Formats: sequence, C-alpha cells, structure tokens
Amino acid sequence: MDKVLNIAHCVESYAPQVTGMAEVARRLSEHMVLRGHRVTVFTSQARERKTDNIRGVAVRSYAIKGNRVNGMQGETERYVSDVIRGEFDVLVLFSAQQWATDALLPHLNAIGAKKVFVPTGFSGLMLPAYAQYFEMMPAWLRQMDCNIFHSRIYRDARFAESHGIGNVVIIPNGASEEEFDNPPESNLRAALGIRENERIILHVGAYTGMKGHAEAVEIFCRARVPNSVLLMCGSRNLQVRRQLHRYPRLWSMWARLLTHRIIMTEADRPATVAAFHQSDLFLFPSHMECSPVVLFECMAAGLPFLASDAGNAAEIASWCPGSAIIPGATTETGRTLPDVKAGAAMLREMMEHASAHRSQMKEARQRWRSEFTWSHIAQRYLETYLSLFG
Repeated sequence: MDKVLNIAHCVESYAPQVTGMAEVARRLSEHMVLRGHRVTVFTSQARERKTDNIRGVAVRSYAIKGNRVNGMQGETERYVSDVIRGEFDVLVLFSAQQWATDALLPHLNAIGAKKVFVPTGFSGLMLPAYAQYFEMMPAWLRQMDCNIFHSRIYRDARFAESHGIGNVVIIPNGASEEEFDNPPESNLRAALGIRENERIILHVGAYTGMKGHAEAVEIFCRARVPNSVLLMCGSRNLQVRRQLHRYPRLWSMWARLLTHRIIMTEADRPATVAAFHQSDLFLFPSHMECSPVVLFECMAAGLPFLASDAGNAAEIASWCPGSAIIPGATTETGRTLPDVKAGAAMLREMMEHASAHRSQMKEARQRWRSEFTWSHIAQRYLETYLSLFG
C-alpha cells in the first residue's frame, strides 16, 4: 500500500447533517478510511450527532459559527490550536467563506501539514462585503500546496487562473455507488399518496432561498403537465410550507401549493434516494451552486434533469444526453435567475417525451459508473494528496 496518511478534513457541516458539502466530505473521508488511512474531521457541533466516530472517521466538533467577513463566534482558538498541534500529514480546507477555513487562513505558515484547499465556488466573489476577502485570496491560494476545483469553467477556477495560480487540480463531484447501485425498495407512491397514473417531477434541496423552490413551483404550475405531481424533498420544507401563507410576497406560491399537486416533504436519505429512482424528471432551477451533487445523483439514477445554469450545471448536462439547461440571467451579485417561462415550455416538452429522455440517460449512468462514483473520486483525491510527498 502507499504511504499511510494522517488526514484532517475541515468542513463547516458533517454527517448526520445533510448538506452538499457534508456529503462530499463524508464520502471522501469514509473511502479514505477504507483504504487504510487515518481521517479526522473538524466540524460544527450538531445535536443529532451522537458519536465522535462515524464509520471509522474521527469527528471533532466545535461550537463555532460565522466567517471572516461577518465575524466568527465560539471556540475558534481551541479549533486552531487543535489543528496546528495535530501532526497531520495533509490538511484539507473545504469551502471558502465559512469558519472551518477562515479561522485557519491567518495561521497557514504555522501548519506543518501539506495544505489542500477545495474552495467550492466562491459564492461571495461578486458581493461588495467580500471585496477585501477576495483581494487577499490569491495570496492564500499560493500558500496552499494544492488547490482542488470541481470544474475549470466555474468562477473559483477562473479566479485562480486570472491571478496566475498554478498549483491547481480539477476533480469533479460524484454520487454514491453504495446508494445508487442498491436503491431502497420503499414504495414512495404509497408513502406519499401519489397515484400510480401520476408522473413525478422531483426537486431536492434544503430551503435556503437559493435552491429555486419558488421557481420550481412556478415552472411546474405554468407547464400544466397532465397527471403529474411536483415532489419537493429537503430539510426545512415543512417549516416553509407552514409559514408561506404568512408572508405577502409568498402568497402566490402558497396559493399554488393549495391548488396544484405539489408535495413538500422532509424525506430521510433512503426515501430521497428512492425518489431519484422512482421519479420521471428532476427539476432544479437553483440560484447558486458550485458543482451540484444532486445532478451527479441524477446521472447515477439515470434520471433526466432540467436545471438552471448555476455552477457547472451546463458542463454536467453535456455529459448527460437527455438532460437540459434552462436559459436565464446572472445578477450583479452572481445569482442565476432562470427564465421561468422558458423553463415551463422545456419541462412540458421533456415530459411529453419522457421515455426518450430517460433512455438517453442510460449513457450518462454508464459514464457515472466509470468516472463519477465516490470510489473513483476519492481515489483521485488520494492520488493528489500522495503526490504532494513525491
């Protein structure tokens, strides 16, 4: 076996919390443990986390919140001290603009480990409040032994290129073969009251205001696809549904929920994976992404998707015959706003030819199996880590 590494993964959220970044860090960490390496994850405290060892990954939790721009509160000194004194071979910082990375940026010279940065998009690059932060970013990128970007075409990689940053590796996201090669046998229709003759249009995402919930509802209602239901899975969905009627600006969305076949649920992970396998199309008009894991999960399930042009969604769609991108505009602050009218027309057309789109996605699933499983992706990360030692 190659050199056994002692690896630190620093990430704002981690299992059992459910976020895209938590999923990436969990899959990479667990695969590296399976390959015989030691992995410690430094992350936020979570009430639902009952153990400090998850499938062989050591988890160290801290009561910290915030970032460098908005201010950090909590156990930042203890966190920085623990990382510096940890005697790790490799230290990996997942995502800019959050405390797990920002607390360590002033201390990079004191860290003896090989330093790897996975910025995941620079979502605040165009925000005035982050101007000074990104003025300092090129110097931080140069202090890293390696910077890993998920795509050459998204803003973080282009930012690095524009500043002459050379220590760059491109590694995409992926989806779990453990989940998608062995889908749950649960009957989604029976559990949610979806009739057998209804086709399912799926949206997956926590309600943050950035995942396109309102646009998904509007597109679905405008499309008027016969015998169809919009299924929205994600944390905070039920909380949002309860509150929609209280806010005047959301009354139209509330009225549509009452008059159309729209189901908002906070399904657990097995039920969400089952939804990918049992749905007819994935609708994802998100405002802000880097490299959306849910689109790789569509590849793994062979599920056609209709997504906004956020992050590198267009690049992923180019690997997925049968999927499509909604045209739209980008705001001055970097948010993608999909064209709802165009999205509705595209949704209607795709659902009219659903079987053809699904058949085309077989090629995408084969490509996922050969390139984009977490086993493949974790191996690429490990090869990158090991290359830092010659």
